[in-house]
This record gives sequence, structure tokens and C-alpha cells, in this order.
Amino acid sequence: MRSKQWDVRVSITEDGDETFARAVLPVAGAGELAGIGRARRNPSDDPVAEIGDELAAARALADLSGRLMSVTSADIAQLTGPTSW
Repeated sequence: MRSKQWDVRVSITEDGDETFARAVLPVAGAGELAGIGRARRNPSDDPVAEIGDELAAARALADLSGRLMSVTSADIAQLTGPTSW
């Protein structure tokens, strides 16, 4: 059995009530794929930094997932022609 490991790096920055996240996946021979996410605290909510971090990171990972699926679909189409992916 062959095993591989992919490491995703998530960077989080905060600016006032906004939190931004960037999820990066290095891709062999293709540089990297990156997804971005943003969370904004409602001014009437209590300031809980962890919630903003989690939400922004989740959105960045979801964006990265969509981008990876698009790249994969394009790779499959190049090999086999259009599919129903």
C-alpha cells in the first residue's frame, strides 16, 4: 500500500471585527492552490475571537475544496473528455 500526506496551511488575520483566513495546499508541479474565507462579527455579539477564526478557516477550506474539485475536473476532462463530474 502506498501512502501520501498533503499538508494544508491556514493563516488567519484579524482586523477589528473582521477575520480573514487563507488555506494553502501545495500541489506538486502546479505551485499551490489557495482558498480564502472571511468572517465578520456582528457588533451586537460578544467578541469571541475563536468563533471568527473557526468560521473564516472553515470558509477558506470550503473555498479551497471547490478550487481543488475544479482542477480535478479539468484534469479528468483532459484525459477522458467531458464527463458528468
